[in-house]
Amino acid sequence: MTFLHLDGITEKEPVPGFRGRFVHSGSMTLGFWNVAAGAVMPEHAHPHEQMFTLLEGEFELTISGEARIQKPGAVAVIAPNAPHSGRAITACRIIDVFSPVREDMR
Repeated sequence: MTFLHLDGITEKEPVPGFRGRFVHSGSMTLGFWNVAAGAVMPEHAHPHEQMFTLLEGEFELTISGEARIQKPGAVAVIAPNAPHSGRAITACRIIDVFSPVREDMR
C-alpha cells in the first residue's frame, strides 16, 4: 500500500502548456493535468489504452480523425495505437489513466 500527495510529485511539462503529475502502479499510470488555454497536444499514438476525463474547462479532443468538444464530466476511451490530439479551448484540468504503465512519464 502506498499513500501519496500530488504536491509531493514533481510536475512535468512534456508539451508546452500541458503540466502534469503522474502516479504509477504495477499496471497503470494516472495523470493529473493542468492545461493552459490554447495549448495544443500534437497528434500522436502509443501502445497504451487511455481513459480521458475532463474535470474543468473546455477541450477539443480528436480521436482517429473525429473531433468533439469535451465539457466537464466527459469521458473518452482511446484504444491502443489510435491517433489522437487535443486543444484546450479554455484552461483545463484533466485526469488520464493509461494501461500498461507509461514508463516515459516516470
